[in-house]
Amino acid sequence: MTAESQPRFLITRLSAIGDCVLTMPLACALRDAFPHAWIGWVAEKAGGSLLQGHAAIDQVIIAPKGVLKSPRKLWTLRKELQALRPDITLDPQGLLKSSVLGWLSGAKRRIGFRPPVGRERSHWFNNDLIQSTERHVVGRYRQLLTRLDVDLPPVRFDLPRPVQNQRSIAAWLYSQNLADKPMALINPGAGWDSKLWPADRFAAVARYLESQQDLRTVVVWAGELERVWAKQIVAQSNGAAILAPSTSLPDLAELARHATMFVGSDTGPLHMAAAVGVPCVGIYGPTDPADCGPFGPHHRTVQAFLQTGSSRERREAENIAMRAVTVEQVTAACHEVLRATRRQLQPIAA
Repeated sequence: MTAESQPRFLITRLSAIGDCVLTMPLACALRDAFPHAWIGWVAEKAGGSLLQGHAAIDQVIIAPKGVLKSPRKLWTLRKELQALRPDITLDPQGLLKSSVLGWLSGAKRRIGFRPPVGRERSHWFNNDLIQSTERHVVGRYRQLLTRLDVDLPPVRFDLPRPVQNQRSIAAWLYSQNLADKPMALINPGAGWDSKLWPADRFAAVARYLESQQDLRTVVVWAGELERVWAKQIVAQSNGAAILAPSTSLPDLAELARHATMFVGSDTGPLHMAAAVGVPCVGIYGPTDPADCGPFGPHHRTVQAFLQTGSSRERREAENIAMRAVTVEQVTAACHEVLRATRRQLQPIAA
């Protein structure tokens, strides 16, 4: 297979927003290797909204939530996937649902992972398996392309940047007198309750950033519960933080592009911020930053201890490991990130 080939690829990566962001470098490398190929991506609704318009992706197919539990939904999606006529599927997720959708697509070649990275029974449905040797998921996902004899380019994410989102965020920043001022973003939300860090501690971080680093904080949120937490942070920040407006995912990515730094747990907004080049402080508990930390050299992660157990057990656990992380640890990481960032921005003496 050469760069002039025109195969039809289908990426099966459903799941959460952050996981989709961390899979984007796989799609970018695939597009670089096969510029004339057709590349589709089957995702769930949340991640799919961020993928729309991505330069590496020709088509985003939305899989209904819980599709494997509904024969009617599964039959409908099967017909949609088979109509795409994929030649090769790539399964970075390595779960039953992602591998089954690749199998149902009718693709003859289905590239995935051997156990233990290929979990559940994904290796039953993928028929071209690799043994992953990469620790971080970005490298691990891109390793699937070694089955295609691809020379991997430098990692890039290429998050779409729609003009309408640029305009709306620029207008909001201007209205808040933040258009030309440094600011931090804080996000209190997380996909798992075990990843939540207390709102009062985020408020303390916002107070530190204003008093010690001269940074105003914007608190971003999604959904009513996160909005309540965000308002608590603002209320306890002594004026150091303001509430972000309701944002779509492209809005959030655009807002992150204007930030000096980002603070949050292992969740979609953190990985979006890292993907657009914003230095991040990630607060970790039930997940390992060696596997899924913000990608790149300009970030810091804070973890008191790694909560153990299966993925389900860690997801359903209390946020004990997150509560073990102190405000002082997070502010120290913020100091390190900002010191490194400002050092890079200083002019070189003549």
